[in-house]
Amino acid sequence: MESIFAGRMRGLGTETAFEVLAKAKALEKQGRQIIHLEIGEPDFDTPKNIRDAATRAMNSGYTHYVPAAGIPELRETIAGHISKTRYVDVDPEEVVVTPGAKPIIFFSMLACVEVGDEVMYPNPGFPIYESMINFVGAKPVPMPLKEENGFALDTEDTVEKISDKTKMIILNFPENPTGGVLTEENLTSIADKVRDRDNLLVVSDEVYSRMIYEGKHRSIASLPGMKERTVIIDGFSKTYAMTGWRLGLAHVPFLRWPVSKLCVGLRMSRKG
Repeated sequence: MESIFAGRMRGLGTETAFEVLAKAKALEKQGRQIIHLEIGEPDFDTPKNIRDAATRAMNSGYTHYVPAAGIPELRETIAGHISKTRYVDVDPEEVVVTPGAKPIIFFSMLACVEVGDEVMYPNPGFPIYESMINFVGAKPVPMPLKEENGFALDTEDTVEKISDKTKMIILNFPENPTGGVLTEENLTSIADKVRDRDNLLVVSDEVYSRMIYEGKHRSIASLPGMKERTVIIDGFSKTYAMTGWRLGLAHVPFLRWPVSKLCVGLRMSRKG
């Protein structure tokens, strides 16, 4: 039966945390007591005020289709939040809401990365990065995160790996799974290199941005000239204990018309 699948499926990886979760749940059904360390979610339920608000919305008739990019009022609120926390001027038309944050990673690659392009990603890192790079036919270029550097990027090594074929750089900080945080030097050095290229995009996965215990989160999008070159990925899951709700969001500054194109994986145009 394998012959019915497209060849690209052979390069598709999986998120092993969910495989372990399924096994752990099966053991729980057998009466075993399990301490869950496999899945990235808070160990408490979604707060009551959020659940109550969702219940009121459903009881008020909010159960129908919405614009592909998300409810306009929600996008306005998200735009204000990103503007305040990332120190960039965000328009609601630059915001999309998706079923979880993963689709933005996938759609960004589908829309911007050609077969044979290079995509740089943190390693160790979220396994979906490498899986999606392989799936779209690009070349994965790992950026090692070493313990001796506090699991931060080696700036010199990272910049040296940016080639004429590099089309996308994926950043994730605080980093999954190491907890490493990028320094101002890291961000500035990468931004300086990216600004030299017209067709190089940064996808900044900032879903853990509220989980910093020293200093403040700094997005690469806030550096001069980087807002237009950066897709900011965030979500509700980690910060608000809403993992089961599957709500992700992204700031896509160069996709004004129509912003919903990203939601169906069509090719993005900086001239659109």
